[in-house]
Amino acid sequence: MVERLKGTPQGGIVSPVLANLFLHYVFDKWMDRSCPRNPFCRYADDAIAHCRTEDEALELKEALDARFKECGLELHPEKTKIVYCKDDLRCGDYPITSFDFLSFTFRPRRSKNRKGKFFINFSPTVIIKAGKAMRQKARKWKMRLRSDKSLEDLSRMFGPTIRGWINYYGSFYKSALYPTLRQLGKDMGTLLIY
Repeated sequence: MVERLKGTPQGGIVSPVLANLFLHYVFDKWMDRSCPRNPFCRYADDAIAHCRTEDEALELKEALDARFKECGLELHPEKTKIVYCKDDLRCGDYPITSFDFLSFTFRPRRSKNRKGKFFINFSPTVIIKAGKAMRQKARKWKMRLRSDKSLEDLSRMFGPTIRGWINYYGSFYKSALYPTLRQLGKDMGTLLIY
């Protein structure tokens, strides 16, 4: 065995708590003090910060890199990137126009306003990987083999999970959930045919 002189064990119960506390001071408080004009959101070790111009984004990235090095950390070179939030009002060209955060993909999307007019906005929707995971989980429930259960039983068994998916992922772009809900409908339809 080798004595640990720094860091926390991977998978340790206290690791996420300590990391969150550390980043609260390294990132959150520093951003509040040093960059009050840049709104940000952080969850665990993932964060996004809003900048108005590319120059401002490059300056912030450089400052964050210096701040993290000062605290013995480093930004992930592949995950740390500048993303252009392209929409009808921001229609310039930039190589990166989407990002993933908290199981949502943020990217330019075609939307329709209340009057039926189409426009491009930058909005989140369920990430493809999460949609696939939900459908796989629903298949594992094997509803078509549960003809011994009433609809009330099935609702008690699977309703909380399905409502959770709809409440979380349906917050923004509900139509991205349609493939998952169609899969559930097919499974329920198969069950009802028996």
